[in-house]
Amino acid sequence: MFEQQVTGAVWAVTAGLALLVIGADLLWALLRRNRQTTMRESLGWTAFYIGAAIAFGLFMGHWRGISVGEEYFATWVTQYPLSIDNLFVFIIILSKLRISRERQQLALLIGILFALFLRVIFLFVAIEAIARFVWLFFLFGALLIYTAYQLVREDAGDDEWQENRLVSWLREKGLRPFALACVALGVTDLLFALDSIPATVALTSDKYIAFMANAFAMMGLRQLYFLVEMALSRLAYLSKGLSVILAYIGCKLILQALIGVGVKDVAGFVLPEPSLVFSMGVIFSALAVTTVMSLRKAPEKGPELPEL
Repeated sequence: MFEQQVTGAVWAVTAGLALLVIGADLLWALLRRNRQTTMRESLGWTAFYIGAAIAFGLFMGHWRGISVGEEYFATWVTQYPLSIDNLFVFIIILSKLRISRERQQLALLIGILFALFLRVIFLFVAIEAIARFVWLFFLFGALLIYTAYQLVREDAGDDEWQENRLVSWLREKGLRPFALACVALGVTDLLFALDSIPATVALTSDKYIAFMANAFAMMGLRQLYFLVEMALSRLAYLSKGLSVILAYIGCKLILQALIGVGVKDVAGFVLPEPSLVFSMGVIFSALAVTTVMSLRKAPEKGPELPEL
């Protein structure tokens, strides 16, 4: 198994490289903390993180085989749009806490790093739990299908954010808006990750793949935030595409659970076992169709980024 071959040395090298990238990103954010983010800067960093994620997936396929590469890409491609959906709430948080555009970049970096830390902990716990309790497949599958149903009913632009008890308590203790924003971003992402975590577990049981796919999906969010803010009105059908993906993955989880407990057919119908290639096809198709539909819809004028 791949997980057995990921040694402590591999984790150490991965952690070292991650800290190096995070350090460079943090230094850049600190140097530009009093300057607005430009369109060119956002596009450049977004392209860098997407390119790095794709390069890592190709490396995984070469290093550990095509099936491992497929598993990583399926997980990353699923997590990326789910993370983008969270950006709509991030926009509301930073607006309500009155964080200036010049300081939003640093707040987003700290908040997203905090969110990644929390998400990885819950991911690892979920992977361990689902390996021991098969019935969790049914629970996670039902949760994803229910979330998909909720996304169909609601409009993505109607997302609201209310301070949770932790953020309210910290405000009462005198925590400043900038620090409040960092905490709120991390905690809110975890609350909204109730679909992301089961989706990851449905696609991979390998902690290394789960970590890297989520890390690449989330680390590019800071710069993507400014592009999404500008294009908010042009992503009208994103939630519909996500609902299709979540419903499919939920059904896939339930099928895996049924097959895992020995149920091979129902009323003479042989239960299918969707391959990762097929799953990636469903994910890409849903995103492609909803993106085209969103772009064809007449956009509303949104906020503009400053040009260089």
